[in-house]
Amino acid sequence: MPINLAQIKNELLPGLREITGDYDQIPTQWDKVFSRGVSKMAIERTSEMAFFGLAKFKAEGGAVEFDNAAGDRFVWNQEHIELGLGYAITRKAIEDNLYKSEFPNATKKLMDSFAQTKEILGANVLNTATVYDTRVGGDGVSLCSTAHPIDGATWANRPAVDVDLNEAALENAETQIRYFPDQRGLRIMARGEKLIVPPQLKYVARRLLETDLRPGTADNDTNALKAGNDIRDGFIVMDFLTSPYAWFLKTNIDGLLYLQRRAYETDMQVDFTTQNLLVLATERFSFSYNNPRSIYGSFPTA
Repeated sequence: MPINLAQIKNELLPGLREITGDYDQIPTQWDKVFSRGVSKMAIERTSEMAFFGLAKFKAEGGAVEFDNAAGDRFVWNQEHIELGLGYAITRKAIEDNLYKSEFPNATKKLMDSFAQTKEILGANVLNTATVYDTRVGGDGVSLCSTAHPIDGATWANRPAVDVDLNEAALENAETQIRYFPDQRGLRIMARGEKLIVPPQLKYVARRLLETDLRPGTADNDTNALKAGNDIRDGFIVMDFLTSPYAWFLKTNIDGLLYLQRRAYETDMQVDFTTQNLLVLATERFSFSYNNPRSIYGSFPTA
């Protein structure tokens, strides 16, 4: 049923002082966490390669050992979704509205709806980081796991026992990231760069990263996390993280990816038989990941 006169009855009478309901929206947050790109495919695939292990000792006069185990290991899939939303309004509702200049721009509000939906979908990559998604594939375990497989071993981007965000936990996370290996077990240049927290942990994050002295102690020690600039990009609060306790440390390894398949676009037309104005918007994109080394996560429940 289209928006009709009954739904805007107050806008049909003179003397209305003000129309409210159009609010400032939450600024974009997902682009502080995800890299962005453009896609021309229905599904984008990323193949992870293994190269070579450590060099071997060579005896005098002996043969060089060959390492021929290089090749593909995992394939990560990223499939786009399509969003759509629209509205219809009668011709009378348009004609008889006395406050057109103050009436919120409904088409702009469609854009706000899409923007917030995008924030929720981006945050859901982290909200579901402990659940393996078969559509993504990859290494066969969840984004944050204690058992990511590599040749002959496993590695972890999650603590063995999930811990609350505190000084020791953050220091241990930053240290563990430095031990991230490639597929053959060679340590890589992985470093923690940005702390990601829900609104409930905003003030904890600020104390940990922005105070000059050690937080929560009577000691006069330097706050090593701040002084060393180990987490150089500070922290970000993501409003649509669902757990009030889970926290994440984004690394310098690229792997959290937003791909735009079709940009946000609107269209409108007048229905010939009803003369209702029809307005719709669509967009096609995806949020996903193709390298768990891009993130470290802890998921305490209290």
